[in-house]
Amino acid sequence: MMPVCCFGELLLRFSPVVQGEWIRQAAMPVFVGGAELNVATALAKWHVPVSYSTVLPQNSLADDIISYVVDKGIDPSGIVRFGQRVGTYYLPQGTDLKNAGVIYDRAHSAFSELAPGKVDWDTILQDTSWLHISAISPALNANVAATCKELLAVASAKGITISIDLNYRARLWQYGKTPVEIMPELVDYCTVVMGNIWAANTLLGIPVDPQIHIREDKNELLAHALATSEAIQERFPRCKVVANTFRFDMLPAGLHYYTTLHVNGQQYVSSEYFTDSVVDRVGSGDCFMAGLIYGLYRQEAPQSVIEFATAAAFGKLQQMGDATNQSITDITTRLQSATF
Repeated sequence: MMPVCCFGELLLRFSPVVQGEWIRQAAMPVFVGGAELNVATALAKWHVPVSYSTVLPQNSLADDIISYVVDKGIDPSGIVRFGQRVGTYYLPQGTDLKNAGVIYDRAHSAFSELAPGKVDWDTILQDTSWLHISAISPALNANVAATCKELLAVASAKGITISIDLNYRARLWQYGKTPVEIMPELVDYCTVVMGNIWAANTLLGIPVDPQIHIREDKNELLAHALATSEAIQERFPRCKVVANTFRFDMLPAGLHYYTTLHVNGQQYVSSEYFTDSVVDRVGSGDCFMAGLIYGLYRQEAPQSVIEFATAAAFGKLQQMGDATNQSITDITTRLQSATF
C-alpha cells in the first residue's frame, strides 16, 4: 500500500510538575511530539505505512530525535535539515493545550524558517497516497502558511488524498493574520476535515451558536454538527468527509466524549465514553485523527471508522505522553464495552 505522509513541526514537550515541584525534584519529563508526529506514530503502531516530513537542524539533538522516529517505524525520508533549533513548549502536568497553562518556545525554530521554494515537495510526496497536515503549522507565520499552501497545491495536483485537523491554538496566530484569512484557502484543497463546531467557526467562519456549549444538549449538538458538516462541504467542494468531536469536562472531575462523521450525505454518531479521571489530555485529538485516517485508508464502513477513532482517542486520555502506544487489540477491546 502507498504510504501516508504527515507534515508538521516536531516539538519537544517539557512537562513540569505543578507548583514548583519540578525545581525541588531537579527533573522535568520530556516528550517528543507534535500533532502530526503523534498521528504518524499511531499509524505506524497500527501497521499503516507512514512517513513524516518536518524541518530539523543539523545537530546531535536532532540526530537523536530522528533515531527515535525511525524506532517508531516511521519513514524519516521527508525530514529536511536546516535551521538552528528544535521547537519546544512547556505544559504543566495535568493541564490542557487549549488553556492558558501552555508556554510556547518555538520562535526561530528550524520549522519556522520554512518558506515557499525551500523544499522539493515532488520528492517528499513521491509514492504518497495520503497527506495529513494541521492548522497549527499555518498559525506560526506568514511564510509557513504560504509553504503549506504550496505543499497542498503539489499534493492536490498529484491526486493525493489530503486531510486536515482544525486544531486551534489561541497562543499562536500572532503575526497579523486571523485564522479565517488563511485557513479557507488551505481547506479548499482538503478531502477530509476534522475538528469541532467551534473550531470550524474560528478557523473557517462557519456559523456557531455561541450558547450551545452552555446547554450541552446532545441532540442539539448533533444537529449543529450536521449543519456544520454540510456547510463545510458546500463551501469546500473537494471535502468528502467531515468529523466533529465533542469533549466535555464533568464536575467535580472526569470527562464525557463522543464524535460524529459526515460522509455521503449521512451523519454517523459514535458511542459515548465517560471517565472519572484523565492521565494526559495531550494527543487525544491526534489519536482520533489517526484513527480516522486508519479506517478511511482501509476503506472501512463509516460507522466502523468513527467507532475505532473515538475509542482510540478516549484510550489516549489514560496514557502519559504525546503519542499513543495502544494496539489495535487494545482499541477493539474497548469498543466492546462502549455505551451505544
